Amino acid sequence: MYIIVGGGGDVGYYLTKSLLSQGHEVLLLEKGAIRYQALSEELGQAVVRGDACEARTMEEVGVSRADVVIAVTGEDDDNLVICQMAKKRFKVARTIARLNNPKNELLFQKLGIDITVSPTRSILSLIEAELPGSSFVTLMRLRRAGLGIIEVRVPPDSPIVGQTLNAIKLPRSGNIALIIRDNEYIVPTAETKIFANDEVYALVNREGEEALRDALGATR
Repeated sequence: MYIIVGGGGDVGYYLTKSLLSQGHEVLLLEKGAIRYQALSEELGQAVVRGDACEARTMEEVGVSRADVVIAVTGEDDDNLVICQMAKKRFKVARTIARLNNPKNELLFQKLGIDITVSPTRSILSLIEAELPGSSFVTLMRLRRAGLGIIEVRVPPDSPIVGQTLNAIKLPRSGNIALIIRDNEYIVPTAETKIFANDEVYALVNREGEEALRDALGATR
């Protein structure tokens, strides 16, 4: 089995060593020069210096014949880019992403990532995920595209409560992708109504975040 691992941190290093010991063909991609040098001294040709987020790099290491692509960088947005590119562009059968923020799990699954792994889930489940009084949380920044995936909890006193999406003046750059209501997952349409305490997930650019917050009546 040919496996590509993106991200040469501790997780990527130990994962690569383990997979190699099991007899798999493994290639670890690490973009940092100093870290790459340290890894190559121990793992040899199993390590290549390059950015797994770049299509050219993935082509050069033969991603089209990979059985699995595993993204384990320290950034959720990078892990999403790596896995989506592998899945959508290069038709890799299986993609696995490390989640640094467990709240991104549902979004990753909705965007086609096969398996998500969250080392911090058991810890984060013991503490509050949001600061008191905060209903507007940036979940993930897609830096390369200038986008963010955000969660907005609709306050009970929001003026949009009871309105349908097509009646709400949302920023043109905002796209509401998912609503969670009483543990029910709703893929919204133009006729979907907004209710108090709905958790609204949206994809929006940096310039549109404030306008989206205002439109939904949320507070930071």
